[in-house]
Amino acid sequence: MNTALTIAGFDPSGGAGLQQDLKVFHAFGVYGLSAAAALTAQNSSGVTAVKAVDGNFLRKQLEVLLSDIVPDATKVGMLLTAANVRVVARIFRKYRLKNIVLDPVIVSSSGRMLAEKGVPELIRGEIFPYCAVITPNIHEASVLSGVAVTTDADMAKAAIILKGFGPRQVIITGGHRSGSAVDMVYDGTFSYLKGKRAAGEYHGTGCAFSSAVTALLGKGLDVQDAALNAKRFMGRSFRKSFSTGKGLRLFSI
Repeated sequence: MNTALTIAGFDPSGGAGLQQDLKVFHAFGVYGLSAAAALTAQNSSGVTAVKAVDGNFLRKQLEVLLSDIVPDATKVGMLLTAANVRVVARIFRKYRLKNIVLDPVIVSSSGRMLAEKGVPELIRGEIFPYCAVITPNIHEASVLSGVAVTTDADMAKAAIILKGFGPRQVIITGGHRSGSAVDMVYDGTFSYLKGKRAAGEYHGTGCAFSSAVTALLGKGLDVQDAALNAKRFMGRSFRKSFSTGKGLRLFSI
């Protein structure tokens, strides 16, 4: 069985973070491994508090795990602190992990910052060069590129800038823009993933998409095919979503 690792935050609602990632890995028949980089107090309405896992303990989690099992693909989500970014970069160098997908979690849907000061720039310099693909939404792409992304031209400019920092491919997800939900893919040339916008607001869309890409890379697909199949998976997930709390809809994966 193929394996995939998620290095991410813990979400008590199960709608995002490493819990969501593990569910998606399972949906694709991939065995999920996980290391917690941060803890959150959150529900379907938003994030109330965040607490970083100590960098030395994150390193210990990863070294003990990777001394036994080396994953076929790895997803990185919320790291929160500079110390954790540096730990993950050192782990990538030491273990030569492959098929790395970065979902650069910086701010929650409810507007809470999920990265300490200086962390976005450090992620860009330390993590980007190891990535097969990064999957920022337009807000994350804006922060990381310095381009205020509102138009198609802005997305293209941001994608070119972001690829210049080292990832082999960039996918800027367009779900937060008005109109159709079109994702821009850039690997030196542009292509697009088109989808019908689902009504309502959803928790964990970025986590679900990036972890689907990770699972599919772990199964041997290339980035383009993994992204296309992940987009289709998201379409099915929106149709199966449900509302059980007072806030955003959750995915039934």
